[in-house]
Amino acid sequence: MNVTIAVEDDLLERARHLARRRGVSLQELIRDQLRLLAGERSGADAARELLDLMEAHGGHSGGRKWRREDAYQGRL
Repeated sequence: MNVTIAVEDDLLERARHLARRRGVSLQELIRDQLRLLAGERSGADAARELLDLMEAHGGHSGGRKWRREDAYQGRL
């Protein structure tokens, strides 16, 4: 089924950029997100998204060692 939607230009460009970074088409990216919203996400989709996020946001600690207490500081 084909669907037509109206999307702001800047949102469309950001989505195209994300699709290129993931190595998928814009159509595939949108389809995957619709599956996620509709609750039809596969384990492979979740794993791929996590790997993409880890690659995009490496999380450099600058050599700092984290302790368990640091994660809960100010929350208890």
